[in-house]
Amino acid sequence: MNNVYIYTDGGARGNPGPAALGVYITNDKGTKLASMGKRIGDATNNVAEYRAVIEALSWLIENKENIEKDTKVTFYLDSQLVYSQIKGLFKVKSESIRELVYTVRKKLEAIEYAVEWNHIPREKNKKADELVNLALDNLI
Repeated sequence: MNNVYIYTDGGARGNPGPAALGVYITNDKGTKLASMGKRIGDATNNVAEYRAVIEALSWLIENKENIEKDTKVTFYLDSQLVYSQIKGLFKVKSESIRELVYTVRKKLEAIEYAVEWNHIPREKNKKADELVNLALDNLI
C-alpha cells in the first residue's frame, strides 16, 4: 500500500477578510507531490480551512490515474473545528459551512482511497501555513 499525506490550512486577515488556502502533499518517501497556495477573496478562517480541504480533494480526483487504488490518504488539519465537523463530532450550524461540508462529502465519494483525518498542532503544519501566507502576501 502507498501513502499520500496531505497538509491543509486556510487563513483570513481580518476574519472575515482577505483569505487564502494552502495545501502541501507528499508521498510516504517524503517526496513533494504538489503544493498549492492561492487567494480565495474575502472569507472567514473557517471557510478558508474548508476550501483548502476541497482543493486537496480536487487534486486527488484530478490525479487519480497517477495514484494506485490501494493508496491510503492521510489528511492533517490544524483547525479543530473543521476536523471535528468533517469527522461528525461537531454539528454544523452555519448554512454556508454546511454547503462546504456537503462538497467535501461529495468529493470523498468520487475518490477510491481510504481516507484518514487527523488534527495536528499548528506548529506541525508549517508548510501549508507558509503557502497561505505567501498567497496572502501575493508572493505566489
